Amino acid sequence: MQTENPVIVGLDIGTTKIAAIAGRKNEFGKLEILGFGKSDSSGVNHGMVLNIDECIRSINIALDECLASNPNLNIKEVYVGIAGHHIKSLQTRGDRVINNVEEEIRKEDIDALIKDQYKTFIPANDQIIDIIPQDFTVDALEGFSMQEVVGMTGVRIGANFHIVTGDKSAIRNIHRCVQRANLTTKDLVLQPLASAAAVMCPEDFESGVAIVDIGGGTTDLAIFHEGMLKHTVVIPIAGVNITNDIRQGLGVLRTQAEQMKVKFGMALADEAQSNAFITIPGLKGQPQKEISAKNLANIIQSRMEEILEYVMYHIKQMNLQDKLHGGIILTGGGSQLKHIMQLTEFKTGMPARLGLPNEHLSKGHIPELMKPMYATCIGLILRGYDDFENNRLRFISNNTEESFVNKDEVEGTFVNMAKTFEATPQELLDREFGESMEVNAPTFSSRKAATSGDEQH
Repeated sequence: MQTENPVIVGLDIGTTKIAAIAGRKNEFGKLEILGFGKSDSSGVNHGMVLNIDECIRSINIALDECLASNPNLNIKEVYVGIAGHHIKSLQTRGDRVINNVEEEIRKEDIDALIKDQYKTFIPANDQIIDIIPQDFTVDALEGFSMQEVVGMTGVRIGANFHIVTGDKSAIRNIHRCVQRANLTTKDLVLQPLASAAAVMCPEDFESGVAIVDIGGGTTDLAIFHEGMLKHTVVIPIAGVNITNDIRQGLGVLRTQAEQMKVKFGMALADEAQSNAFITIPGLKGQPQKEISAKNLANIIQSRMEEILEYVMYHIKQMNLQDKLHGGIILTGGGSQLKHIMQLTEFKTGMPARLGLPNEHLSKGHIPELMKPMYATCIGLILRGYDDFENNRLRFISNNTEESFVNKDEVEGTFVNMAKTFEATPQELLDREFGESMEVNAPTFSSRKAATSGDEQH
């Protein structure tokens, strides 16, 4: 029997950094950070793993640093964030007739309705990552939440669903990296949903907000309205694009461009002083080069305006430009640019604020974790606790040798990767809803199928 909250680990595999954070909720519901490690990311581009070996090395460095910060930790399972331009979302509608109209609607009826959505047609190369219920209907009555529906009586229940899908090969690469780092994937979580869990408060759900997570390789957008998720999208333009613009526009090295962006960059060129210059060393005996701070700001502002135009395009596609009274919440490493909130308000006509994950952290945490760049990783831990507290995790994983690929098998072939990581639709359903499974089934863990019952100490 579980006597205390489990230790949950979030692993954020980003384009510029990889972060591993271990946390556990205390008796006040706040997150205590038990371990923290990070490393420069290698082998990842725009949120997608391209070089598995390099990515594994970066993951191991972050994990070693996390374990060094707390030698008592024993990390076996992680919640992993996923993003990339391959991510797609679609809206579906599902209905189900209640077998016994004399009985109240049960949680099992809701599970069966969600289970039906796995039959939704998606392209052959895609895989369902998450199914998120929105509003429910009971007979002719509509506009209920999941909690309100349970206990009601009726003949037919229905719901609108937001389904998130991703490319099978991209998902397989992430699982392969995690598995070869001697870990088990507890669940894949869409990064904008993880960021939203870390920076949103209950008032934001009611008023309606757009979460804009400006990362290194992607800008993740999640739109909430009337207490529910309305839309998600991954925009493949972010911090690395700004760095490349600076490198090409000013004729400097990539490392110099990144340093200038972080130390002197600002999103509003009008705020930059025209007589301010940045001096950088010359190459191979060449004289020093002076860079105009205003030119630097113009380059950054141009790319940031493009990102915000994409954000507004998706908000207008949902016809919510006048209904998000909570405005835009900026988070991620790119949100630390000076004057970015003023630019956001000017370009969108909506209020903007910086989203920090500190609201969910207990006292005494590492000050660096208050930065918005760690919102996704902290959000992964919170999503894990959401699973744990809502009993979505159905079985205990003992992380025995059966959980890993047989090391005698030949690695590196597409066939073996597919056998290891690509589950059939029936296997996905079995794991999602806790039905009978084969003993030697591959351990692709789904969020509602796993459990935090075994602690990671």
